[in-house]
Amino acid sequence: MEKGEGIDKLFFDLSSESRLGIMRELTQQNLRMNELSRKLDLTPTEVFRQLQRLTDALIVQKLPDGTYAMTNYGRLTLQLLPSLDFTFRHKAYFLNHDISRLPYQFVNRIGELSGGTLCIDSIENLNRSVQDIKEAENYVWVMGEKALESYGPAMQELVSKGIHFRFLFSDGLIPNYHSVPGEAPLVERRTLTTIPGIIFCTEKKAGVCLRSTDGRMDYACFTGKDQMFVNWARDLFLHYWDTGKPC
Repeated sequence: MEKGEGIDKLFFDLSSESRLGIMRELTQQNLRMNELSRKLDLTPTEVFRQLQRLTDALIVQKLPDGTYAMTNYGRLTLQLLPSLDFTFRHKAYFLNHDISRLPYQFVNRIGELSGGTLCIDSIENLNRSVQDIKEAENYVWVMGEKALESYGPAMQELVSKGIHFRFLFSDGLIPNYHSVPGEAPLVERRTLTTIPGIIFCTEKKAGVCLRSTDGRMDYACFTGKDQMFVNWARDLFLHYWDTGKPC
């Protein structure tokens, strides 16, 4: 590979907010240079210069009708950026939390959490999760190293309404208060030898907390309700559920 043709060149081609803006606009629709200039509030000269670089990089192509469009390669490149953007925006969190405990395929999908928000206040996160449980209409899934007693009253009410619960806890930490009248078969429990973090899911919302780099659980939590965020958390929970031991 010739000098300047490695991944460093791609990073350089993407290292401009103007070029990224052009790529995002062209992902939505094909546009002429003057339309891009107006939408991005850039001079025609600047747009032409950035389009030339993106065209040379095979990210953008000019069509016979004079409009510019993303190439298939360009679209794929843009689709792969959210994971880097997400980790960059939350670098302070990832400096102190260990995502390497998660399966590689979920680390690879971390950009799917981009629609969520980070809250480091453990009390606020606890209160929010209890409220989210109360708003569940189909199911509540929880994975954690220990049970939270504040879930008990909400759980009893929801079981009476037919809401399905799944709990994943560390070996030996299944509490008695999670046994409620009329629960079977609405409440399932499994245990894991090692709990890598906290996952909370309903059909509407999800939360994810990772262990700190020293192994503690500090309850700093990402929460989100867009479908990509919920799907990521749900899929991760099911991954561990399938390996859990029924109890």
